[in-house]
Amino acid sequence: MTAKNRPSPQEYAMILENIEDAVIALDQQGTITLFNPAAQNYMSLSEKQCRGRLFFERFGHQNILCHLARTALEEGRSISDHESVILRMPGTKPRPVSTTVSPIFSSDGTQRGVVLILRDLTQVRTLEETVRRADRLSMVGTMAAGLAHEIKNPLGGIKGAAQLLQMELGKDEELQEYTSLMIRETERVNRIIEELLDLSRTRKTEPGKVNISQVLDEIVMLQKQAFANRQISFKLRLDPSIPDISGDRDLLVRLLLNLIKNAGEASPDGEKITIESRIDSEYHMSLPGARPTPMVLITISDNGPGIPKPKLDQIFTPFYTTKEGGSGLGLPICQKIITDHGGFMQFTNRAEGGTSVKVSLPLQDNREAGSNIDKGQ
Repeated sequence: MTAKNRPSPQEYAMILENIEDAVIALDQQGTITLFNPAAQNYMSLSEKQCRGRLFFERFGHQNILCHLARTALEEGRSISDHESVILRMPGTKPRPVSTTVSPIFSSDGTQRGVVLILRDLTQVRTLEETVRRADRLSMVGTMAAGLAHEIKNPLGGIKGAAQLLQMELGKDEELQEYTSLMIRETERVNRIIEELLDLSRTRKTEPGKVNISQVLDEIVMLQKQAFANRQISFKLRLDPSIPDISGDRDLLVRLLLNLIKNAGEASPDGEKITIESRIDSEYHMSLPGARPTPMVLITISDNGPGIPKPKLDQIFTPFYTTKEGGSGLGLPICQKIITDHGGFMQFTNRAEGGTSVKVSLPLQDNREAGSNIDKGQ
């Protein structure tokens, strides 16, 4: 690059100001000399709080990060860790980051310090987990499809025989109870098989324009009546400016109805469920050769007991349920609907108690275009 084409110091500064990755520069003694805005966001500290401070004192609790910086300073070589660095700062959620530390050399070859580049992996980890869930559901669906035929035929025979026996027994009430029980249980098993098949069927979706605010309004109107005897109230905070999204309305109604019902069932009597919608300012969907597509974020929060941390990883496992009489297939089916729409879902426990489920859906249909979810600008 010629001197004429080389960016000016002002242009370099502008790049560092706007880059999404955290950039932290240290001199050879380990003193922080540069702390860009993204680093301030990652660390929840201002430039004034960090610049001129010794990195190993300011971030001494970040053992792996300090080890990487020391190694690069002492050995004059680049070193990376893309798996094990977790930023833990007071008042913020732990943030997994991919970290690369490289030495800084002057024109005469003298090492002048190191530069740390940190990239947020939070959403990458979320998407990786979404893919793992989809793989598990696909495996269960394949197994269900193979077993369904073998189970449904004898099940139909059992139900038919029980119905004939019921007709023959006439008015014998005690025996009629047994045959009625047999019929009910065969119908219950059949419903479970149908739900399992929902995980394996490639349903032909009917994409169209869906008004999310209207869908949520209609669902809440019905659920107010369903939970009226328990005095559960609903608070809607919907952004009316959100445009229609592309999707299958029936499937999205099923998805949101299931999640709102779950919130109601988890809430104690007299509590409130809050439902919010907005354009997600943090993430967008990017396509090769196309402009980023905004994501719609729908958050459903309850004041129930929350989900124990060890169980958060199990709630999408087919047949796993904490509800009495539940089949354990509701959330796996919700996950499949979201995946089919190119979105993702995340459950978190609220600091004030209860659970929040966040559903992110793209504003337009990008499922066949090899889309990726990226951190927003």
